[in-house]
Amino acid sequence: MTRQPYQILNETRASRFLLTCDHATNIVPPEINGGDLGLPADQMQRHIAYDIGAEGVTRHLSDLLCAPAIFSQFSRLVIDPNRGEDDPTLIMKVYDGTIIPANRHVNAAEAERRLNAYHRPYHEALENLAARRDDTLIVAIHSFTPKLYSRAPRPWHIGILHAWDERLSRPMLDRLYREADIVTGENEPYAGYLPGDSIDQHALQKNRPNALIELRQDLITDEPGQVQWAERLARILTDCLADLD
Repeated sequence: MTRQPYQILNETRASRFLLTCDHATNIVPPEINGGDLGLPADQMQRHIAYDIGAEGVTRHLSDLLCAPAIFSQFSRLVIDPNRGEDDPTLIMKVYDGTIIPANRHVNAAEAERRLNAYHRPYHEALENLAARRDDTLIVAIHSFTPKLYSRAPRPWHIGILHAWDERLSRPMLDRLYREADIVTGENEPYAGYLPGDSIDQHALQKNRPNALIELRQDLITDEPGQVQWAERLARILTDCLADLD
């Protein structure tokens, strides 16, 4: 039986917040090359396969905010739910110096099959959650590697990514800049707008306040780190919501 491509936590909670974790897991469904992308096991534990620590932070934050959360249940290397359907990096063949053997010869038919099996059901479920009320705030939780292959180390502990809608992201940044023990980046380590990505589809195109949170992976590899960051984010997001209200 095919595994459901998403999981929802606290679905009936009435909070304005909706948490998303696009890259929650490194699972390769068995119907994809027998559950194996042709990579050694240690490669599937790297950031290329999923956002390390992001799922744990999202789960704790969901409970602290009493807010629904949705998690992908397939590796970003199977198909990336944080990419638009026409994005050339939707199914990665090479990622951060690593060739993905099972993706090297993916054709249009296979890409369409993966879209129908994983990508589209995830986004349909995400949109249904977002539409449950007309004042939803979307908060996407991601994590980033401290250093990409042959690149400089990344100094930020947390980054807040945003485009033109700063209703939630700007108050978050203002508060994070006042936290003396962390280094905060605005639109770091990535640009804040990617056409067709999850925030674009479900927030920007629908006029929903939003923020994309990037946490450095070495800070959230274990549960104590995940709890610490969830508690910090819950405090900040609760204060921001009070200001918006």
